Amino acid sequence: MNIKQNLLIMKKITSLALVLFAFMSVEGMAQEKPLSPKETVDGSIDGTKVTIVYSRPSARGRKMLGEKEPFGQVWRTGANDATTIEFDKAVTIEGKTLAAGKYALFTIPGEKEWTIIFNKDPKQWGAYKYKESDDVLRVNVKPGKADFTETFTIAIEKDGVNLKWETTSVTFKIKKG
Repeated sequence: MNIKQNLLIMKKITSLALVLFAFMSVEGMAQEKPLSPKETVDGSIDGTKVTIVYSRPSARGRKMLGEKEPFGQVWRTGANDATTIEFDKAVTIEGKTLAAGKYALFTIPGEKEWTIIFNKDPKQWGAYKYKESDDVLRVNVKPGKADFTETFTIAIEKDGVNLKWETTSVTFKIKKG
């Protein structure tokens, strides 16, 4: 073999190694667990199918409710995309009627009261383009105390939906419409 052939072989090996390294790097990044993993919760309340899709942020040593997520401000009720909630039939939320459909679920956290918001635009990133004029329903509920919950959790219960994070638990009641 002459020098030209050796150089050509070395270039091919180097190119192949670079492509392989880049592929392994991308593959490794794709396997990392996201900081706020997406979750879908399905259930039935009073004969109505309820589906909630949200991302689950964790406190990771930070004070979240009242600081990172300030009291008195609209929150996307999770992370990343706005949380969505869908009902296959009309329902009443805390005694107020809501038509069947898919909604963005926003909240306004407070120390003594939370506002639960059903917004007609379910395709939003966070609350950055939130418009109060698109709200279909707002209800107010009282927060309660809970054991510490590191990762934000939404659960469909027998008669409502529960939001739990840190030492706060908030439930809004649902009945068939």
